[in-house]
Parts: sequence; C-alpha cells; structure tokens
Amino acid sequence: MAQSNTVTQGGGSESFSDTSKNRNSLTVIPARQPDAACLHKAVRGSSTARDFSAERGHPVFPLRAPSKTLSCSIGELAPGGKTSNHRHAYEALMYVISGKGYSLIEGQRFDWEAGDSLYTPPWCWHQHCAAEDSSVQYITATNMPLLASMGQTVMREEEG
Repeated sequence: MAQSNTVTQGGGSESFSDTSKNRNSLTVIPARQPDAACLHKAVRGSSTARDFSAERGHPVFPLRAPSKTLSCSIGELAPGGKTSNHRHAYEALMYVISGKGYSLIEGQRFDWEAGDSLYTPPWCWHQHCAAEDSSVQYITATNMPLLASMGQTVMREEEG
C-alpha cells in the first residue's frame, strides 16, 4: 500500500482537508461579510484621487474596494486630450461612458465611442486619445490585484 505524505509548509495538502479553508462548495457561505469598506463614497473627491491623477497626467479616480482580484478606475480626457503612451503587466478592459476617441495599441488604431469597450493585452504599448471635439469619460478594470496576490511583479512603464 502506498504511503501518503502530508505537505505542511505553505498550506499544501493539509489545507485541502481543513474545512475552514476548503469549504464544501454546496454550503453557501459568503466569502466576506459586507462592511463599510464595500462602499467608496465621493470617488472623485479624495486626496488619493488627486495624487493618482497628477501621476497619470489626466483625471483618473481609482475605486477603492476590498477586491482581491480586480481594480477599477474612472478616467477623463478633455477634448483632444490623451493619456501617456504606457504599458503594464496586467490586462485592462476599458468601457467608454461618454464621448469618442481612439486608442493606439502597439501602433494599431481602434476608434471608439460611448457604449464601446476595448481590451488591452498585457505589455502592449498603448495610449487613449479623445477626439478634438469631445471630452471622454471611461471606466477601466484590471486584474492587477489578482496578479499581485499570486506573487507576480506588477509593473507599469511610461514611454519617455
């Protein structure tokens, strides 16, 4: 008969049999109890948002939430405005709330307007640009927290 060894470092097999860490999937239990951290009031009014916007060079308002896998932010571009040309190690999905413009991803142009979404793959150079006659508001979601929780180095690089 084969002998089984239980791995104790870093969770391993022991954590698999520990029902406090590996619950029966048929038992419905919230992974987190709702609390005050679930609501982020006045997203645009915080000093964090002002600092983040200054770093990005245009208005960007990160949504603070206890999510371990996703991050979101609201971005704005003035008519004719643009983000820096940049790239990052995480995926990004942009949804255009209002306005129109285009994005350059690895030199390829994608025209968009309110109601469209755009996917940016990891490590692709990209820049988002508002049309000359249109201000833009958009939401961006990324998987940056998921990568960070898995121990991956999450980097962002600006051109220039």
